[in-house]
Amino acid sequence: MAKQIILFDDYRRDQLLPLTFTRPVSHLRVGILTIKEKWEKYLQQQCFDLTQDYLSKKFPMPQKSNNDCLIINGGVLPTSRLTNRIKLLNSGQALLKGNTLIAAILPHSSISIDKLSRLNLPNTFEFENEIVEITRPWDIFRLNGLAIEADWQLITAGRKSAPVSPSNKILNPEKIFIEEGATVECSVLNAQTGCIYIGANAEVMEGSLIRGPFALCSNSTLKLGTKIYGPTTIGPYCKVGGEVNNSVIIGYSNKAHDGFIGNSVIGEWCNLGADTNTSNLKNNYANVKLWNYQKEGFVDTGLQFCGLIMGDHSKCGINTMFNTGTVVGVSANIFGDGFPRNFIPSFAWGGAQGFTIYKTSKAFETASIVMARRGIELTDTDKEILCRIFNQTTKYRH
Repeated sequence: MAKQIILFDDYRRDQLLPLTFTRPVSHLRVGILTIKEKWEKYLQQQCFDLTQDYLSKKFPMPQKSNNDCLIINGGVLPTSRLTNRIKLLNSGQALLKGNTLIAAILPHSSISIDKLSRLNLPNTFEFENEIVEITRPWDIFRLNGLAIEADWQLITAGRKSAPVSPSNKILNPEKIFIEEGATVECSVLNAQTGCIYIGANAEVMEGSLIRGPFALCSNSTLKLGTKIYGPTTIGPYCKVGGEVNNSVIIGYSNKAHDGFIGNSVIGEWCNLGADTNTSNLKNNYANVKLWNYQKEGFVDTGLQFCGLIMGDHSKCGINTMFNTGTVVGVSANIFGDGFPRNFIPSFAWGGAQGFTIYKTSKAFETASIVMARRGIELTDTDKEILCRIFNQTTKYRH
């Protein structure tokens, strides 16, 4: 497929905040891979992004071309059947599922966020099968088991796992795949409840208990005695300890000590202090409500279990306690005793006793140090994005 492929954001981008303040929808991780990585594997071609203007410098569109482009909804997960149907599209044709635009072939000049919202293609086709899509933050952990299984099949097809050390206790070994360079010793890996994937150069330290479905991505570490209940994904370059249940850490974040997180999504460059705990079930067992930026209020998730949604660059101190269904924005810093409120704006500094404003200059200093530890620079483009987020979220800090 020679056409340029562009993954576009639609209405769901606002519903997926704060996770999409700093990235296009397709850069969310669900399963082992990000949505973009999935499409690139299925289509065997690089994909580009059509996202918010302030993100477009970091996540660019392809150079202008006189040829048609294939656009694909960045919130829809690929399957073999869907990919094959998309490949049958011709110029000017679109594939829909109800009111959701899945894919279309359009001239480059017709592709922009504004134009796609007003797109009126007469030549449309309805996709006959069900689609898997991410529309709300809780979909990420809710669909994570399904996505881990699909990614596991995609990544491991025709390949052989590295050998598992005999120091481990293994259940259902045919559903365990360990990449070269990974280290797993003196741990229990139970794949009877779902597949287990250990990425390249990852380490599972002694005494860890893992119940699949589970993915530990490249260069990440499970600390001594970590307890994992699937479906859980730990993205690349993370350090995780304590107890984790049905959660996704997108990448480059640490929860290195004891404490519990469940039914949660943690962004990049976050740090959860020792003995941080999230409640994922209300005392009265009622459905959990979660802050929604689009409605500027709380919405019913329809879920009995829902923990913490935390945007990029946010941190919390030791012994932090998060209420059921807490949303933390980008670059917030939470500390102190007691339960902070269950919506914490971006660039908020404080805790249960109240918040002040976390100045961008101070936030940049911290982010630069944190990212340098992973050999990554906080660029001027990154700073511009964070400044835009700071300005967009001013009203929530008053």
